[in-house]
Amino acid sequence: MQSRDRGTIKWTSLMLPEHVEMIKKVWKEDERVEKGILDEQKAAEIDFVLQRALHDRLTVDLRVHNGFDYDVWRLKITDVNKRERKVETVLFDSKEERIFRLDEVSDITIV
Repeated sequence: MQSRDRGTIKWTSLMLPEHVEMIKKVWKEDERVEKGILDEQKAAEIDFVLQRALHDRLTVDLRVHNGFDYDVWRLKITDVNKRERKVETVLFDSKEERIFRLDEVSDITIV
């Protein structure tokens, strides 16, 4: 005789909503994606594309690690500050200004 265990589904009806939220946060932690280490060639490529996008005022897709996963932002580069390791940008659709750290950037492509 086989038993059909429904896992955590059978317990969620007995749990408080706060406990369900805590379990969802724990599951989300398990899905975390670690940021990889860039090699020198990829770092040089990112630097070249950043400088080209800055000087030619090109729109780029910037792939940034947010702590859990990767986000892709479509934007224009307004300044690259290598001393403070920051990239100042303007979002493509809303003209909102954003600043990203160079350490967060994992890839950049010209649109």
